[in-house]
Amino acid sequence: MGALTRRASGVLLPVISLPSVFGIGDLGPEAFRFADRLAESGQSYWQVLPLNPTNQEYGNSPYTSCSGFAGNPLMISPELMAADGLIDSPSPPCLTAPPDRIDYPAMTTYKSALLKRAYARFRERYADFSGEYEEFLAGAFWLEDYALFKALRDGSGIPWHLWAAEVRDRDPRTVSEKEWLLRDAVGLEKFTQFIFFRQWQSLRRYCSERGVSMIGDLPFYVSYDSADVWANSWFFQLDPSKKPRYVSGVPPDYFSANGQLWGHPVYDWGELRSTGFDWWVRRIRHNLKLFDLLRIDHFRGLVAYWAVPGNETTARNGRWEQVPSQEFFGWITRAFPSLPFIAEDLGIITDDVRQALSSLGLPGMKVLIFAYDTDENNLNLPKNHVKNCIVYTGTHDTNTVRGWFMNETNNDMRQCLFRHMGRSVSEWDVSWALIGVASASISDLCIIPFQDMLALGSEARLNNPASPLNNYIWRCGEAHVPQEPFARLGALTASSKRTGRG
Repeated sequence: MGALTRRASGVLLPVISLPSVFGIGDLGPEAFRFADRLAESGQSYWQVLPLNPTNQEYGNSPYTSCSGFAGNPLMISPELMAADGLIDSPSPPCLTAPPDRIDYPAMTTYKSALLKRAYARFRERYADFSGEYEEFLAGAFWLEDYALFKALRDGSGIPWHLWAAEVRDRDPRTVSEKEWLLRDAVGLEKFTQFIFFRQWQSLRRYCSERGVSMIGDLPFYVSYDSADVWANSWFFQLDPSKKPRYVSGVPPDYFSANGQLWGHPVYDWGELRSTGFDWWVRRIRHNLKLFDLLRIDHFRGLVAYWAVPGNETTARNGRWEQVPSQEFFGWITRAFPSLPFIAEDLGIITDDVRQALSSLGLPGMKVLIFAYDTDENNLNLPKNHVKNCIVYTGTHDTNTVRGWFMNETNNDMRQCLFRHMGRSVSEWDVSWALIGVASASISDLCIIPFQDMLALGSEARLNNPASPLNNYIWRCGEAHVPQEPFARLGALTASSKRTGRG
């Protein structure tokens, strides 16, 4: 069947980057207003990044989360909790950060206090929520491990591999004792996840009713310091003291001359295969309850992955290791026959990866700011696009179009861009010029980062993979989602016949 069936378009904006008087984008009124803007302008898709919890220790990245299943408490809307009677009408926090920046320490303190108050009210009014809450608990197979992990992690302040051996290694008696001793903290974590998923599903229903489908993101790896690795350590290449034998990364590439050392423990694919890849199947199924399409991050890792010895400080000295991909894809195809996936196929893509994409029929990605390097065979050039792909002006990992044009292009690249466009452009109109190119592409789906719709520069870059600092802090500084760029995008959507929904 394949993921894409009609010519369509959409917008990329993570929830945290929505406007909000509460200091960080959330699942409240502005998210619903954004959905309205998408629908009014004929957009078929809203692409968000992973919804998983983030941690200040790890740069607030949703790709380095303490859980591959849990939702981010910072995205919970105070206004929706008030509407449910769980808190009184909330006062916005006193913000000292600029309006287009997220102050994570302040947001964590603020939301944690609200959630504790809401949990106390929830226990007083449990009968009002009991049926819905018990149904949530019954369907969240991952929640017991996550809630205990979070309570232990917050209480100790140190990563799980440094805990006492009987806790680190999950001695059954010790785990039971900890569950009892930390029952209040565990209960708060379960409640927090209930509220997050309750709010998310409300937003998703609203989008669906307006013809807007949600595109989610499945990080390829999970964080070492996570409930997933603590509770399922045998699925990862760890030594007897639970330290990684090998960690994740990619070799030197566009983003870094030393490669990227991500540091996640790599999978033990032999152990995963022995269970019929059950953990992966359950993880994908969980995410497909949240999204209509799922972008598989670092897809090439499902064919071969870059394994770096655990004691290395850069990714240079890694090596490629093979994955039992034929068997894995067989299980995935049987579990999800419609294959509602998008493959993130950027970086070093070899013939075996291309063959896997072709045999599965999965759409890959084309990124316009990678296109104009003067190589006429560059697959990102619009003339080399294919129908079964998604074209982006840029991604969450790249500069904005305007930032790229001003800071990352040389004269040859600019001349290449001008030649292919048939005209020259300036800093002030390059963003919408490339949005027009993306809209006109033969690709089935066109996704535009919201920063490019606002024609913002490097100050609005969301993430720089080569740098651990100042990532995932940009948010829309407007009081509300602006209408003008959506009207302009809607006109392009109509003229390029990208009006298909779903």
